[in-house]
Amino acid sequence: MIPVTKPFLPPIEEYHNFLKGIWSREWITNMGPLASKLEMDLKEYLCLNHVLFVTNGTIALQMAIKALDINGEIITTPFSFVATTSSIVWEGCKPVFVDIDPETLNIDPNKIIASITKDTKAILATHVYGNPCDVLAIEEIAKQYNLKVIYDGAHSFGVKINGRSIFEYGDISICSLHATKLYHSTEGGLVFTKDPNLLKKLSLIRNFGITGFDSFGELGINGKNSEFHAAMGLVNLKYIDQIIARRLEIINRYSEKLENFKAVNPKWHKDSENNGAYLPYIISSENLLLKIKKALDANEIFTRRYFYPSLSSSLPYLGSVEMTISDDLSKRMLCLPLYFDLTNEEVDWICRLILREQNN
Repeated sequence: MIPVTKPFLPPIEEYHNFLKGIWSREWITNMGPLASKLEMDLKEYLCLNHVLFVTNGTIALQMAIKALDINGEIITTPFSFVATTSSIVWEGCKPVFVDIDPETLNIDPNKIIASITKDTKAILATHVYGNPCDVLAIEEIAKQYNLKVIYDGAHSFGVKINGRSIFEYGDISICSLHATKLYHSTEGGLVFTKDPNLLKKLSLIRNFGITGFDSFGELGINGKNSEFHAAMGLVNLKYIDQIIARRLEIINRYSEKLENFKAVNPKWHKDSENNGAYLPYIISSENLLLKIKKALDANEIFTRRYFYPSLSSSLPYLGSVEMTISDDLSKRMLCLPLYFDLTNEEVDWICRLILREQNN
């Protein structure tokens, strides 16, 4: 069987070494020394001043909305994982969908202004598959209309624009460290902001709003993470450059073998480099996609229609809204298997099956 993804697992002995320390200290949660060390190491690796390690990427989004005191409408993308939209609804705000750019699949800045109303308070945009949004255009719109900006960078670990971390953009950015991500802590998330006052507020929110043994300063949530998850993050961070390099090798091999595939990859940001988070293809038709997927399934090669269907037409707690581009592309999008120990022989086999089905 070839899954669509597989978590990177480091040498078990290295993880065990961290477990010994956890057992000796008997400190397993509430921002222990490993969680604190992970934050410090991530700040150094990502060249950022502020990083918060939290429970997961969804909690990170909810914390961001709460910390910015957003109430009202939030402009967002219909082409993302459901957590992007559900976090908005969960925090009592109204998602307003804006269609996507047909080449990058990110929210189209040229369509944002037309959706701004007197109730619009923020923009929550996703860097789809780790591909940076047009952050400069979004920043200009946000300044013009006095809007907050949150970036869902769940897939964006290690991504830079002109040498700067993608997480420097927006009022708050988040990242997921779920096991399916190229860098993970089993379960986990990260919150980033350049504003030290906002960082302090987010830190309080993460821990129930507690300011002392018998005092509270904010409405908070349990957004902390454990020493066990931090240990996995610390070990995996040692291998992240190797992980990214191998995933990019695999992507390049797919590209060579699928030169005649009737599909294209999303257009990557011109001032950034792919981090190898996903391998998405926009296939020429949904019928061809379904034909290929069926053939791969029959050979126990599993792909993912990521993201399908478009959030603008699939959530039972929201009314359906037509988003022409997102509705179309979501039907034709297929992510192929991509993980660290996927072999070249397996890639070649997958490609042969795809081309055989296409040409039959």
